[in-house]
Amino acid sequence: MIREKKQSEYEIIDLTGPQGNAHYLMGRAIVYSKQLGLDSDSILKDMKSSDYDNLIKVFDKHFGSFVVLER
Repeated sequence: MIREKKQSEYEIIDLTGPQGNAHYLMGRAIVYSKQLGLDSDSILKDMKSSDYDNLIKVFDKHFGSFVVLER
């Protein structure tokens, strides 16, 4: 089946694919932080302070209003 891609008001990141790795998420956090005028160093420090689940929670806390993380 071929279907048209649906436009979303949110960016979607599939955590089960290549975009779900920690390095990709930290890279996106840097980009989004710059766009929003946030301190990327403190966000990255918080993301790295614990395990992968913490990294996702911190990312979602700061960018969840326009990025959907899918598992």
